[in-house]
Amino acid sequence: MAKAKTLFACQECGHKETKWLGRCPDCGGWSTLVEEIVQSEQKRPAWGAGGGNGKPVRLTDVSADREDRLFTHIGELDRVLGGGVVPGSLILLGGDPGIGKSTLMLVALDRLAGDGTALYVTGEESLRQTRLRADRLGVKNPGLHLLAETDADKVLAAAELMKPRALAVDSIQTLFLPELGSAPGSISQVREVAGRLMAFAKRSETPTFIVGHVTKDGAIAGPRVLEHMVDTVLYFEGDKGQPFRVLRAHKNRFGSTNEIGVFEMKSAGLAEVADPSSLFLSERPKNAAGSAVTASLSGTRPVLLEVQALVAPTGYGTARRTCMGVDPNRVALLAAVLEKKEGVDLIGCDLFVNVAGGIEVSEPAADLAIVAALVSSVRDRAIDPSVLIFGEVGLAGEVRAVAQVEPRLAEAAKMGFKRAILPAASAKRVENPPLTLVPVDTVTEALGHLFDV
Repeated sequence: MAKAKTLFACQECGHKETKWLGRCPDCGGWSTLVEEIVQSEQKRPAWGAGGGNGKPVRLTDVSADREDRLFTHIGELDRVLGGGVVPGSLILLGGDPGIGKSTLMLVALDRLAGDGTALYVTGEESLRQTRLRADRLGVKNPGLHLLAETDADKVLAAAELMKPRALAVDSIQTLFLPELGSAPGSISQVREVAGRLMAFAKRSETPTFIVGHVTKDGAIAGPRVLEHMVDTVLYFEGDKGQPFRVLRAHKNRFGSTNEIGVFEMKSAGLAEVADPSSLFLSERPKNAAGSAVTASLSGTRPVLLEVQALVAPTGYGTARRTCMGVDPNRVALLAAVLEKKEGVDLIGCDLFVNVAGGIEVSEPAADLAIVAALVSSVRDRAIDPSVLIFGEVGLAGEVRAVAQVEPRLAEAAKMGFKRAILPAASAKRVENPPLTLVPVDTVTEALGHLFDV
């Protein structure tokens, strides 16, 4: 229904005010302002795929044909998206400043345009700046169009007119709707602009990418509803001091959220890393205490990672527990198991645990490797570099089974590993192992095989 608006009009000169005044500021007449009710005919655009005109249909009448995905031909990005871009999807990409979000989006749109058109909207750079970046990245598709604009109405009008194969907005915090009156980047602006972009994407079947700023805590800035509205939420992670970048899906309506994509930042832009295991292990020190290799599973991809540990006497009253790439609470739990079950004195020591390469490991399969690295550092004895270690460690000191053992072992065999220390329950399910298996039931057994004690 139409929205009513109250105005006060002067009976003498017709001047209008939004509030009543005793004297008209235009003609100077006293008590001449009279209240008027004005009906606005403008309707707020409806969000959603139906645009407010949808009718109920039977579930059985809805087409169940598989969606034909569009390929960016960036293998790591297509992998994280679940096998390509779904038409009509709304994708939110977040990450720290300078991590490579704009670089990835410009290259992706260049590939998605193909022999058609794609629209890249920039609200933070001029057209010349974007062109210079495109030249550096080798982006030369004549079908890629640029638009430097912050008015969301003009952006949507241009997209409706062009009908591109893909649309990217960099960034959502720079767009605004004039009728709202609030500043760009405010909660109301971000929510409303995202809603209209979603309606456009669903209605026109145009895959739409939104680049979002992040807060100092690493969360995407703006209302939380923004992440609920979109189909996919991607985070670009990595330390700007490191060349590696990890693309991870935190939400994906069209695929798994366990897949990761690995990139390397070079002078010419982002380069895909098809074999991340060899990259992460390339600088592993030889015969160094406190280093162990584990196999982590990210979606369907096994990745070999180096877990490093350093144990040193503390110079303070309270020992420190510093962790990079692993959960500090998990490390504290494993240290307690070593204290109680193995008699390893760690109370008066600082513990530093790091996963080389800037990768974060969340699955418990890395527990046994963390334990081995800690003991290796305490005893100052190096672990055989040809041994792979993985398994979950329980509070009783037992080693529990993990899933997807075969791809982990296959990746290790490809990288030249000879032995694998793994849970006995997992080893029983492996047929024709590609390397020698050393099944263990407890942490004590695992440490005995590693250090011959």
